[in-house]
Amino acid sequence: MHFDDRLATVLHHRAAGARAARVQFRQLLDLLGEPAGSADPGLTRAAYRRLEALAPMIPLAQRERIAAECSARIRNPLLLAWFARAETRVALAALSRASLDEDHWAMLIPELPMHARGLLRHRRNLPRAAQQLLDRLGVRDRVLPEPGPALDLADRAPADATLGPPALDLGSFAEEDYVLAQPESAPAPAGAQPRPASVPDAANLGALLRRIEAFQRARERRGHGDGPDAPRLPLGGEAAEDRGEPALSVFLFTADESGRIDWAEPGAAPLVVGTLLAAPGTQSSGEFARAFALRRPVTGALVELEGAERIAGRWTLDAAARFAPGSGRFTGYVGRLRRPAASAAGSRAERAADRVRQLLHELRTPVTAIQGFAEVIQQQTVGPVPHEYRALAAEIASDAARMLAGFAELERLARLEAGTQDLPEGSSDFVTVVRRQVAQLQTVLSPRVSRIEANWALSEATVPLAPESAELLAWRFLGTLAAATAAGEKMTLTLGGAAADVLQLAVQLPAALAQSPDVFAGDIRSGGGALGTGLLGAGFALRLARAEARAAGGDLVREGLGRMILTLPLGAAFAAPGTEPHRSFVRATR
Repeated sequence: MHFDDRLATVLHHRAAGARAARVQFRQLLDLLGEPAGSADPGLTRAAYRRLEALAPMIPLAQRERIAAECSARIRNPLLLAWFARAETRVALAALSRASLDEDHWAMLIPELPMHARGLLRHRRNLPRAAQQLLDRLGVRDRVLPEPGPALDLADRAPADATLGPPALDLGSFAEEDYVLAQPESAPAPAGAQPRPASVPDAANLGALLRRIEAFQRARERRGHGDGPDAPRLPLGGEAAEDRGEPALSVFLFTADESGRIDWAEPGAAPLVVGTLLAAPGTQSSGEFARAFALRRPVTGALVELEGAERIAGRWTLDAAARFAPGSGRFTGYVGRLRRPAASAAGSRAERAADRVRQLLHELRTPVTAIQGFAEVIQQQTVGPVPHEYRALAAEIASDAARMLAGFAELERLARLEAGTQDLPEGSSDFVTVVRRQVAQLQTVLSPRVSRIEANWALSEATVPLAPESAELLAWRFLGTLAAATAAGEKMTLTLGGAAADVLQLAVQLPAALAQSPDVFAGDIRSGGGALGTGLLGAGFALRLARAEARAAGGDLVREGLGRMILTLPLGAAFAAPGTEPHRSFVRATR
């Protein structure tokens, strides 16, 4: 194409009717939406004059729809400036998706009317330079309403006193690129006297004072019926939270790409808009901050809000990232903030333990049935059974018993870690328990030419554990480590007091476990045989021992790479004879 005569061709035709006017209006918008470039300035001015002539021939709703459909293709700041002088709905539709570069926005924004700047301020996907320019120009969302038939609060009848000032209607654009979604403006009451379209002294201090007085009189008549979108006055107006309104429990919000709340539901908007939830580019430990940095959805994150009493405190946040439909550019988050239920605070572990309990209940039923049938066969309850079948049945019953024991340990661990199960009350001499178990373990280790070398610093030590609980804890700890001891390996044990009120049992880790980075991991296994660590392995057994120790007020930790230390609260203790700890080599014949 050597000559672009499309604009001249469109202007050559006259719109003979409403349909032709709509077609030509759309054609002119498409042609003018591109940057002017080398277009004839005379034809461009004629095109804008034709748009002015065609606009009254097209209903407002149709012009709004046409502007919305053409908005994404507008790259010409002159066309946006022309739309900005149109009706608010048409201007909003045109400004909703228009995409200019930063230089064009910088040239256009200072020339826009005040209401058009306010519309742009609600865009989520403006370049940062354009947003900063709007901030420098001092545009704010909520200002005192201009005098008019719908905003003259002093002239309203008492029956209409519950209606607040009209709010900006962003229509369907609120769901896409804009952040407000408010009800339509209330119609003017019947019989209201029209006011002039423009008030010459609107900028005068006297006019401003009259508007403030009218607003205050109307609010006094409404009592506590202020709408959530009523303007907030800086001259002695009461804040909503000062009138005893109930605390917020849940509200929807959106956050921009900087992590700052830029819209919230009307009841919460005055209190939370502008709150920074997550700062981009910072290393924050908060769950939402980490999800924000990775643009991931987040569910159940706990955040702390500061401010008025109605919103201060802990909130649970559910949110998902939003991206521009065309470019895929990150535009922020949309989500919900809700108060955590008082009974559910800190109960995530309890819910997990309850789910484990329910799952194990479902598993126990078939395993118990299999065990029962196997015992019936093995014991020949219903008649004689061949010996090989009895042997198989005995193996099945044994495996079922081991599975049920594993289920019991799983449930015990889940309850202990959730804090829903307490150990039986009582006390026992832990030194006696450990001595007895060391002797039993040495009996098994002797055929392997392995041994336990014990260092007894205490002769007696009372711990707040019932005898059965102390036996189980000591066996899980010592038996698991002994099972991992290789042939010819020595296991060193030291039992003493780390402090006046703490008992400490330190054991050298066998080589098989010392090489593992996490001895509490579920995949850690140890040798079988008589010292088997149960169905779920050595890692699980040590984790369960740690949970039992913590339930008793102690702990089980790994010190460096070579030692594990069990600590328990100490009631009373007696040192072993002699100034030095008595070292004894414990044999099977002890």
